[in-house]
Amino acid sequence: MEKQSFIARTSGLRGKDYFGYAMVDAAGCLVFSLVTTLLQKFYTDVFHLSPLFIMLMFIAARVWDAVNDPIMGRICDTVKPSRFGRYRQWFLYVAAPLALSAILMFVRWPGVGEEGNTVVTCVYAAVTYVLFGMVYTVLQIPYGSLASVVTTDDAERNKLSVFRSIGAALGSIPVLLIASFAYKTRLDAAGAPVLGENGKPITDMQYGPVLAGVIVMAAVSALMLFQAFFLNKERVRTKPRAAEKGAGREAVKILFRNRAFVAVSCCAMLLLAGQMFTQSFYTYLFNDYFHANWMNLATQACTYSPMLLMMFVLPKTARKIGKKEVSAVGTAAAAAANLLLFFLRGMDPGTLIWIFLALNFVSGIGLTTVVMQLWAMATDAIDDIEVRTGSRDDGTAYSFFNFFRKLGQVLAAVCVNGALLGMHYKYEKGAVQTLANLKIMYDLATLIPAVLFLLMALVLFLWYPLSRGRVERLQVEKEDRLRESYESKTIDI
Repeated sequence: MEKQSFIARTSGLRGKDYFGYAMVDAAGCLVFSLVTTLLQKFYTDVFHLSPLFIMLMFIAARVWDAVNDPIMGRICDTVKPSRFGRYRQWFLYVAAPLALSAILMFVRWPGVGEEGNTVVTCVYAAVTYVLFGMVYTVLQIPYGSLASVVTTDDAERNKLSVFRSIGAALGSIPVLLIASFAYKTRLDAAGAPVLGENGKPITDMQYGPVLAGVIVMAAVSALMLFQAFFLNKERVRTKPRAAEKGAGREAVKILFRNRAFVAVSCCAMLLLAGQMFTQSFYTYLFNDYFHANWMNLATQACTYSPMLLMMFVLPKTARKIGKKEVSAVGTAAAAAANLLLFFLRGMDPGTLIWIFLALNFVSGIGLTTVVMQLWAMATDAIDDIEVRTGSRDDGTAYSFFNFFRKLGQVLAAVCVNGALLGMHYKYEKGAVQTLANLKIMYDLATLIPAVLFLLMALVLFLWYPLSRGRVERLQVEKEDRLRESYESKTIDI
């Protein structure tokens, strides 16, 4: 049997496969973007919740995820696959619950969000937020694991990662329409616009347009997940793992002994923290500091449009130079762009808008290098574990990878709400921000991403070990592992 024959038999993706794989993340991000971009400001400005409570609630939810995510991972690894396979079947099961849980976070029932009902509002927000997180886990862990059984070819996996990133970007765009246009100018008793200390009209988020937009996005997300189920195919049919006593603990130990897995997980944590911080905090910055809510759309265009420029170039560049090497340089460039924005903080906001957008574009180019390759790097790390130890528990691995991403949500929540507390953000109904507060808001909006992206660059440069040469050797070693697994009847092809 020729070398590479097992990899050849479990590869050969076509356009339909890439499109179907990307559609899953597009569907997931339609609802997840509601959390990353809209929910924070909705909590403070519509539910009138304290930033301190929001921060503590987000942290508590992630503590629960430390239990919830590994459970879902072990379910994926041990439950008998259906005739549809091991992972893609979950797209059917989760579609409707995910849409419903997303809508519930934004429903203002009688008594919720009203003055004098703070406890009721806090309880409702906490329950619905935790519920959404649990349901979203049921989608994300099987989806992350799916890449390992869709194809075993490194080049195709890298291309899958690119398409997944494009799907995520497309799924994140519609929420910006809500973030940009769900505002109304505040009027006084005489019907005249209320002005802030900087002389600009104050605008307030409106509940009705937000809820209508959320319902539409959630419904479309469910329909896309149903369609994605039919477009994906599992080429490697893994046998169910026996639920042996202590097997889960041993799988976790193997994961955390692997330098590549821990490093790429930390990279994912810092990346999501930086992305969520900017998406959430920019809604405050553009509304209160720049008084230009259209910038929500403009900055996301600057952040994600580089994907269109690089989707054809980046896979070839990564194969020639290395995924690690390209990503490390890109994240360093993103950190530098945000740091430069911080040093431009003394400029007039009207002039600064255009420089802000230009440097966001530079930052977007840098981040695209890692965003489009992150999932391929995670799969490389899992391959590295299998080659070194003979162990492969994709569900468990992606449950912890997903948990690190959720730690990124915690870090973002701490940064966003810590920044709001530090600048004394006024969240009471009818509040007006002071000029001093707004200056602090701009400083934190630029400095915090610079620090997060710099840390990510250091992780990639100094800690993540899978260089281009090591990944090439992995392909050869993986072929031998595939042959052993097939001959021992632990997988079907």
